[in-house]
Amino acid sequence: MKNTATLMYVLAATFLIVDGAYLTWSLLAHNFELIGVITMGLSGILCLFIAFYFARSAVGSAAWPEDRQNAEIDDGDPEIGHFSPHSWWPVLLAGSASLLILGVAISAWIAFLALPFLLICVVGWVYEYYRGNFAR
Repeated sequence: MKNTATLMYVLAATFLIVDGAYLTWSLLAHNFELIGVITMGLSGILCLFIAFYFARSAVGSAAWPEDRQNAEIDDGDPEIGHFSPHSWWPVLLAGSASLLILGVAISAWIAFLALPFLLICVVGWVYEYYRGNFAR
């Protein structure tokens, strides 16, 4: 966590320095632009918040395996969960969700056509281990 906090402090300093340079440049050009100054300033402040959290949440020097000198590769990869290597449902779900968002953005009739496919894909993905060859 110390390495992450250091990287976030560096990123925050970079954002704030660039924000100051942007403010100075826009004032010298007599073309003050408020949105860019606010965006880069708030990005720097957000990085400071994240860096402060990582710096304070580190318990000793062994909080993360990356911070220990004697850590092994296996120390940093816990079991995340079960993922289906054979499943096509996430691909179909992403496609139908994309069509639904496209329909919301462009025309409602596309969204009305995509909604049933989205529901079918959600149900199929949730219940893929209850039917067929991979039933448990």
